[in-house]
Amino acid sequence: MATHARERLLDTAEELFYAEGIRAVGIERIVAESGVGRASLYRHFAGKDELVVAVLQRRDQAWRTWLAERVGALGGHPLDIFEALTERFANPDFRGCAFINTMAETADTDSAAYRAAAAHKERVTAYVADLLAQNGCAEPETLARRFVLLMDGAIVTALRERTTAPATEARAVAAAMLAAAS
Repeated sequence: MATHARERLLDTAEELFYAEGIRAVGIERIVAESGVGRASLYRHFAGKDELVVAVLQRRDQAWRTWLAERVGALGGHPLDIFEALTERFANPDFRGCAFINTMAETADTDSAAYRAAAAHKERVTAYVADLLAQNGCAEPETLARRFVLLMDGAIVTALRERTTAPATEARAVAAAMLAAAS
């Protein structure tokens, strides 16, 4: 039962933080909407900061797994990343990148939440570098940083414009970078 309470807290916090922002959502609301008692919350997490980090760590794993599975299903080419993003942007509940949102909200680069969000971006960059290397691209680490820059820009632009077009545009730039690197 304790595991279920922890999962309900994480599920509720993740949904609320993504939809409304970390600062906008308090512990009382998470407790009320999860149906988990306050004492149980504090048995699992020392406080909101620890809960935020746990949400980010869980979301990191889920998002990277989703990305790798989607890219693989689409053919495994580095440009397939942008097709996967197009699908993500089309979701009616799309609110940008939870990790970019966290870094913008937190701003304190020494905070555990900021570090967890930054670590996610590093792991995504490593995944992209591996994908590029598997596809025979020269200088995969450099190109991966540029791909992630395009990905992040597309995510923010898609949020602002409420369209999937930024993924297509970022894909076109990435294709030109790949051609130039060949």
